[in-house]
Amino acid sequence: MLELIFSALITILPDYLYRRYRQGKRLGQEITLFNVWYELRWGLTACAILAITLITVIFYYHPSTRNVSAAFRTVTVLSDRAGRVDEVYVVNNQALKAGDPIFRLDTTRQEAAAETARRRIAEINAALGLVATEIDGATARLSAAEADLRQAQDDLDRRRAVAERNSTVVSEQELERLETAVERAISQRAAAEAALDGAKLRQSSVLPAQRDSARAVLQEAENEIAKSTVFAEVDGVVKQFLLKPGDIVNPILRPAGILVPNVTGQGRYVAAFAQISASVIKPGMLVEITCASKPLTVIPMVVDEVQGAIAAGQFRPGDALLDQQDRARPGTVTVFLAPVFPAHLENVPQGSACAGVAYTSRAAEIEAGEITGFSAFIATLVDGMGIANAIVLRAQAILLPVKALVFS
Repeated sequence: MLELIFSALITILPDYLYRRYRQGKRLGQEITLFNVWYELRWGLTACAILAITLITVIFYYHPSTRNVSAAFRTVTVLSDRAGRVDEVYVVNNQALKAGDPIFRLDTTRQEAAAETARRRIAEINAALGLVATEIDGATARLSAAEADLRQAQDDLDRRRAVAERNSTVVSEQELERLETAVERAISQRAAAEAALDGAKLRQSSVLPAQRDSARAVLQEAENEIAKSTVFAEVDGVVKQFLLKPGDIVNPILRPAGILVPNVTGQGRYVAAFAQISASVIKPGMLVEITCASKPLTVIPMVVDEVQGAIAAGQFRPGDALLDQQDRARPGTVTVFLAPVFPAHLENVPQGSACAGVAYTSRAAEIEAGEITGFSAFIATLVDGMGIANAIVLRAQAILLPVKALVFS
């Protein structure tokens, strides 16, 4: 509307004044509703061309958008395993600090497993004390077997010596009996050595390995018990949290709630501009926004970052070829905005819907001499046209409560 009024003032008005005072044609007499197009054809045509040109230039170099929002991150309150809630420590909309407990799952089964592992460790420790006694007994039996072997060997050697001097004194049966006694003593010593080695092996390897396994089982059960309590990982406020003792929580099918982290200062705003503005929007551009949650207020922002990819072009590999015509929406240019004065964003809730206007400014290039002459004049003129969008934005800020409360 402003562009049309401005265009009419420098096209239709001069044409009418020429017709009125040069040709003597009066409005309502010679100039009527039926011949106004013919009489003012030059002014009307020039007005339409100029208005369209102005609107194109203004909206190209000073793009506007109705898709600005205060994006924020959420953290899903989940447990590491599924289970039944045993105790709840917080209520909905409660502020939490990092490390505060939120809820605890039932740990009856894990505590029973931990107690079983503790008893198994105690049993193995008792077995280690018993195996020391077994080693002492095996050592004593080995000593007795070695003594018996020496006694049998001495008897055999002595009877052989007697037999060598007088073969009639010692019979063959007696020698065979003594040799058998020696072999039996050797076998008994080997058995005693094997029993001693087995006891030592149980003491040094088998029982310690069993104790380590029991300790691992105990550690696993204690870890499951520790993970049964869900803690807040960051400072924030818990939302949509209606958990009660006895409810079933599943990390895949049923989360417990949402934790909204506290924002340090204020987070960046995300704006979506039309793709035709991609070559105009640059980091450092001034942007003004007005939000429905804080009406009658215009908040200055600055373009902090321009996303280099348009989300509508993404695809995920599948079993069918992608047809480009299936993309109904062309997508927008995602722009991240930072506040010029963070205090102006106070009392603006996270996730608020806002409208914004970006302003192109080439004053720095003109002052640096990069744009000179007629180009500098045109650039200054185009930059000044942003006042039209600034007026429109302020009109939106004023009319927003009326539209929302009266005409909605």
